[in-house]
Order: sequence, then C-alpha cells, then structure tokens
Amino acid sequence: MPWVRALDAPAQSKLRTLAALFLQRKTITPVAGLELDDRARLALAALCCLPLLAFGEEGLHGWSQLIVYPDAFRVNRSHVDAAGVMHEWDDELIGESWDSGPLVLSWADVEADIADPDAGFCVAVHEMAHKIDALDGLLDGTPPLPRDWQRAWAADFQRSFDAFVERVDAGEAMSIDPYAAEAPEEFFAVCSEYHFSAPALLREVLPDVAAHLARFYGPSPFDVSA
Repeated sequence: MPWVRALDAPAQSKLRTLAALFLQRKTITPVAGLELDDRARLALAALCCLPLLAFGEEGLHGWSQLIVYPDAFRVNRSHVDAAGVMHEWDDELIGESWDSGPLVLSWADVEADIADPDAGFCVAVHEMAHKIDALDGLLDGTPPLPRDWQRAWAADFQRSFDAFVERVDAGEAMSIDPYAAEAPEEFFAVCSEYHFSAPALLREVLPDVAAHLARFYGPSPFDVSA
C-alpha cells in the first residue's frame, strides 16, 4: 500500500508488529456477502494501525471486532427532542466507531482510499482516531495525553475548530472536508485523515493542528518536509 511503501524501514517493522497484534486480537467480520482474503485482512490491519505508529498498541484496547461491509451501509438513528418528540431517520455511512463496540468500515471506500492515497481521505484512520480519542473515557477530540500537552492541545484545537466552523457557517469554499465542522471529535478525526493523506495541505490550512498531529502520530509518510 502507498502509505506502507512510503515509511522508512524502522516504521515498516513497527507497523508489521502492530498489524500482527491487530490480526491476533481483533475478529474481522465481513458481512452482507463480502469475502475477504488474507491480503485484504492484512491491508485492513495495516491501515488501522497507521495511527498507532507513535502511540503504540494501547490504541488497540477497549474493542474486539472490525465489521466490514461491501459498500456504504445504512443505520437507523433516533433522537428525542426537547419537546419529547421522537425523530427517526436513516444515515448512509462509510465507517462508524461504536462506543466500547466494534469498528465498522466500507470495503469499497477502503479500496478507494488505497487507490487515491493523497486525496485527503482515509476512512480507516478516521475511525481509528475515534477509538484512540475514546480511550480516556470522553469522545471530545482530545486523546490521552500528558497534562501539559493536553492543555495546549485542547486550546489550539478549540481555537482552530471554532474558526473552521465559522468559515463553514459563512459558506466559504473549504479545502478541508467541511464535515470536520460537525463536532470537535469529527474535527480531530478528519484532520487525522489529512495528516496521513495530505499533510502539506493540513499544515497550510491548520498549522497548529498539523503540528500537534505530527507530534502525536509521528511524521506523515507523505510529508516530504519531515
């Protein structure tokens, strides 16, 4: 895969170890008629472990299953508003991370990411970012960090997120996926995708965020300035 080829030898060795742990500890369950051979399973493990190169195997804690659909999948949502009225609707997703539950991916979108690795998208990294984010018990866009770094991270991310949301709400054309404006945790996950797939763009648009992610994840395989 392009990300793996771009890593130096020590990073490739570490990714190999992490991917082996992933395959040992996680059940990969294809559904809806999908079949995955060993090569596909290894690709999934490697992609899911890319965000763990600096963070380590702790990022594999707290869940046990990867569910893989052939394509985008539909989930039923419900919400009770302030007036007590129940609202239900269907969402079409390409990935999902359940609290203390499985990680879910669309295989077609994983393949699309591999085919176009510098387009700013990597659904496996996005959902793994949510898993890492939740390790401290809160899905809030701030992963487990030393206290001083956590304070700096929270301040820089909040400021960058607020400015990003303001631009999206104003209708500006955005070079970063506007979905990042949905919530702080989505901002973190989307920016994580750009760290691995378009690091120069992330550094240009969100330099403070890019600096934190380079420290947290290690240099992006595609970052020629690293």
